[in-house]
Amino acid sequence: MSCEMCEVKTKKRSEEEKQKLINRINRISGQLNGIKSMIVDDRYCEDILIQLCAVEKSVRAISNIILDNHMHSCLIEHIEKGDYSIIDEISNLIRRFQ
Repeated sequence: MSCEMCEVKTKKRSEEEKQKLINRINRISGQLNGIKSMIVDDRYCEDILIQLCAVEKSVRAISNIILDNHMHSCLIEHIEKGDYSIIDEISNLIRRFQ
């Protein structure tokens, strides 16, 4: 059964763009696995917190890349089609970043 409310939005990305994003996510996963090992090894709190801060910055960086791409592609496409509801979506996304 299909309905408009159930529709999943998609965004077509180039293979190069996908690979760059996946590489960043793989690095973040590696950082998290390293932090897990630090906890298992009873590493000092400050060392773990420094690594957690690095992960937060990495996640923020990939989020900014995707948001920037969204604004330069999806936002423009919607506005060109006369769909200004995308502005509310962008506003909500920016609020979530704060």
